[in-house]
Amino acid sequence: MADEGGLVERLSELLASGEVPVDGRLPAERDLAERFSVSRAKLRLALDRLEKEGTIYRRQGRGTFAAPPVSHGSTALCRLAREATPQDVMEVRLEIEPALAAHAATRARNGDLARLEQLMLATIDLAERATYETADDIFHYNIAVLARNPLFLEIYDSIRTVRKLAAWGNIRRESHTPEVMAKFGEQHRALFAAISSRDGPKAARLMEEHLRDVNHMVLRGVRHSGA
Repeated sequence: MADEGGLVERLSELLASGEVPVDGRLPAERDLAERFSVSRAKLRLALDRLEKEGTIYRRQGRGTFAAPPVSHGSTALCRLAREATPQDVMEVRLEIEPALAAHAATRARNGDLARLEQLMLATIDLAERATYETADDIFHYNIAVLARNPLFLEIYDSIRTVRKLAAWGNIRRESHTPEVMAKFGEQHRALFAAISSRDGPKAARLMEEHLRDVNHMVLRGVRHSGA
C-alpha cells in the first residue's frame, strides 16, 4: 500500500497524464481509492496535501478539479453569458479583484505565497497565447482563493464562468500580443511582491491598475472584432 508521499506522486502523475477530462474534474474519491488500492482516509490526506499546494481544487458539491472549476451547468450563468458584454465583466472585476488582492495580502500563509509565486512566474516570458491565458487565469483565481472568503470566491467563480461561456470569450486571448503578455507578466510580478510583503493597499492599487490596462486591451479587441 502506498505511503502518503508516494500516493501524492501517483496522483500528480495522473494529473499530468492527459487522462483528466476537458472540464478538469477528477474521478470520485471511491474510484480513486480503488484505482490506487488505498483507503479513502489515506486518499483524502493526499488530496488535502495537493489542495494546500494549489495543485487541485475541491468545491463543495461539485467535486475535485485539476484546474479551477467552471460552472457550466448553471442556467442563470449561461443566460448572463449571453447577455453580459465584455465591459460588464470588466466593471465587476474592477470592483471585486482589488479587494481580493488586499485580502490575499493579509490572509495568505507562507506556503500559499510560495505557490502563488510559481503561478506568477508561469505568466512571464510566454510566447503562446493560450498558455498565457491559462497561466493568467490560474494566477488570478488563486488570489481569489487566498482571500479566504467563500462568498467572494463564489462571486469570482461566476465572473470566470461568464467569461468562459460568452461568445466573445476569445477576444481577450486574440488580443494578447507578445508585448501585451510581457507587460502583464511584469504587472503580475509587482502584484505578487505587494501581496507577499503583506501590503494590502498597494496590492489593491496594483490590481486596479492592471485590470484597467486589461480593460483597455479588451475594449480595443472588441472594436477591432466588431463584437
